[in-house]
Amino acid sequence: MTYDFAPLFRTAIGFDRLARLADTIPQDAGAYPPYNIEKTGEESYRLSLAVAGFSAEDIELTVKDNALIVAGRLAETAAKGEFLHRGIAARAFTRRFVLADHMVVEGADIANGLLHVAIRRVVPESAKPRRIAVVDSTKAASAAVELPQAA
Repeated sequence: MTYDFAPLFRTAIGFDRLARLADTIPQDAGAYPPYNIEKTGEESYRLSLAVAGFSAEDIELTVKDNALIVAGRLAETAAKGEFLHRGIAARAFTRRFVLADHMVVEGADIANGLLHVAIRRVVPESAKPRRIAVVDSTKAASAAVELPQAA
């Protein structure tokens, strides 16, 4: 499915990445593993994924092209017994989360079957709002005319 963003871009400058982003969203993102996204402060967030059975060594986090990729791969272990029912999904997974501009992944920890990823918005000074001085060129031109000439 393709979306036409032309009406949105009539007054927007530099948002061409939005159209590319919409084209890369998978149609069926899947539901494994389940996750939460929490806003923990003015500019901070926490992503929590339910990763029962995974250890820190089984999880890989990568940030690339404004995306956080979380992958889980379990090492093969010898089965201790025969499963009569296997309701705990311990299968490999890859989850992709799109990060807004200036989002920085600060760290991650795993405890009690939950992987927590700390994310913060860090806006550089050059990207913060700044006031631009407006100069009245008519006053500057008349001031130049009124200057006394050197003899």
